[in-house]
Amino acid sequence: MCDRESNEGETSALVVRLSDLGSRSEVIVWEGRGISGAELETTVAGYARWLIDAYGPRPGDRIAVRSDISPMTLVMLVAHLRLGLVHVPVPPRYTPDEVAHIVADCGASQLLDPAAVGSLDGESVEWPTVPASALAWIVYTSGTTGRPKGVMMSHKALAANLLAVTGLWEVDERDRVIATLPLFHVHGLGLVALGSLLVGATIILKIKFSATDVVEEVERGANVFMGVPTMYHLLLDHLESHPEAGPVLGKARLFTAGSAALSVASFEAFRRHTGHHILERYGMTETGFTLSNPLHGERRPGCVGMPVPGVTVRLVDESGHGVPLGEPGEIEVRGDSLMDGYWGRPEATAAAFEDGWFKTGDTAVMDDGYVRIVGRTSTDIIKTGGFKVGAREVEDVVHASGLVTECAVLGTNDPKWGEVVLCVVVPRDGVDTDGDVVARLEVHCASWLVDYKRPRRYRVVEALPRNAMGKVQKAALKDPS
Repeated sequence: MCDRESNEGETSALVVRLSDLGSRSEVIVWEGRGISGAELETTVAGYARWLIDAYGPRPGDRIAVRSDISPMTLVMLVAHLRLGLVHVPVPPRYTPDEVAHIVADCGASQLLDPAAVGSLDGESVEWPTVPASALAWIVYTSGTTGRPKGVMMSHKALAANLLAVTGLWEVDERDRVIATLPLFHVHGLGLVALGSLLVGATIILKIKFSATDVVEEVERGANVFMGVPTMYHLLLDHLESHPEAGPVLGKARLFTAGSAALSVASFEAFRRHTGHHILERYGMTETGFTLSNPLHGERRPGCVGMPVPGVTVRLVDESGHGVPLGEPGEIEVRGDSLMDGYWGRPEATAAAFEDGWFKTGDTAVMDDGYVRIVGRTSTDIIKTGGFKVGAREVEDVVHASGLVTECAVLGTNDPKWGEVVLCVVVPRDGVDTDGDVVARLEVHCASWLVDYKRPRRYRVVEALPRNAMGKVQKAALKDPS
């Protein structure tokens, strides 16, 4: 675990702020209807009473939730945090095998579906005192070195980071935030949803992204949109065919992008259409949101900005020494927002830190205080449509098919999704006699992997390139770009 001073006597700032929702006139807008703070508070208390009566959870218990985009998912998050339970979001489209791994790995006492929660008419609940040191959630990574790992984040770390970023961007009760991101990773669940709840902004919750919806919501008064590059790609497609939407979007206060690199071309095209310079930022599940372009001041295209308050960043070479300005190095992070560690994996936790610095595996250069991401130190994380996919997890699934002797999974450039998953395979003898190995792999992967993790492209080869030590050379398999 990372070194952090004890907070046992400190009450969770998350809980303090989330206990005051009832005074707000409008907290969430869902399907055109505003949900007041009083209504939300009643539902949170009703769910908490139902949960206690049905299962009797104790503080520290892990509660896994199939985190669809709905107000009930946010109700469950708020109730779990206020009860001192550990919220474990599960992507609702995960296969049974993927869900079973998460539930078993974290030892969840329950796996709940927001759509299947019982009656919320129970009596009110007596809320416990929750210390800042308590675990708030366990969010699972993308499985870069095997099955996904559970990232433990404390109440203190979440509060420090979310309040620092929303403060930096001046998000407050005057803002109406369009929320179209999934509620099972830290961008949508943490920054957009929980961050808005903490500072009093209204969440305009959408079940899916639609460029038309974003334009219409801004026209109705929404003023903040937080998205991923794929969403901006779709917004730009819409703006090309509906140029009149540009001035409408121009009325908003802030557009931010994260979870993957935004191209300079997209940055400039969006500026031309709307007058907005998209504010790019950078973070990880393990570190929270660590770098951001300024709200006031220059937002450099292709850069993810400077450290947010409470975070320190450095760039180091392979020996752990600092690199000169303008030279590439691995990003290392320390500060208030770091994870407590990987659930049940002390060796992986120890390997992720060096003298209190978290090693991100991302390579960047720094110039004049601004950081520009160059790419992964490893080639084993694929960023596709705002999601991160671990190559090793996909490789394990492909190997389990029994159809191949070797395979290598990597990202390949795609104009719409940023990257898509490419799977290079060496079929077993006799398997590909009819040229059907790809079709059979597609069927197999559809049974084991959520759609964005499945290979979009396949390549059949006779052998994988390896170095003298026998390690597969994925760089040699990349498509030229």
